[in-house]
Amino acid sequence: MPRLTTVASALIYLFAVLAVAAVVYLLATLVFGRGEELSPLPPGSTPTRLPPADIEGADVRALRFQQVLRGYKASEVDWALERLAGEIDELHGRIAVLERQLDVAGEQLQESRAARADEPED
Repeated sequence: MPRLTTVASALIYLFAVLAVAAVVYLLATLVFGRGEELSPLPPGSTPTRLPPADIEGADVRALRFQQVLRGYKASEVDWALERLAGEIDELHGRIAVLERQLDVAGEQLQESRAARADEPED
């Protein structure tokens, strides 16, 4: 008989815990509500933004995508974006070096033309 009272006590305790949890849940729901619900995005639109031109590596690193039930693996997307961002930064660096070299070559060409113009003709 003592075993039956132990089981009954455990069931009463479980019921009391569930009742308290339900009351706490209901109170929290009433006080805080379901939260702000955002309206769905129009079809074909995305919150993902990139500048229209001159994309930098930081722009790619700052990209964020919507999460869906069946989406891409986040770590793979992050890896690909980081690689693209690094490549963009490297290409921008190469372009800057080439533009500086072009400016120097243009200045040298102008100087040599000016020097030839200053030379007396025979």
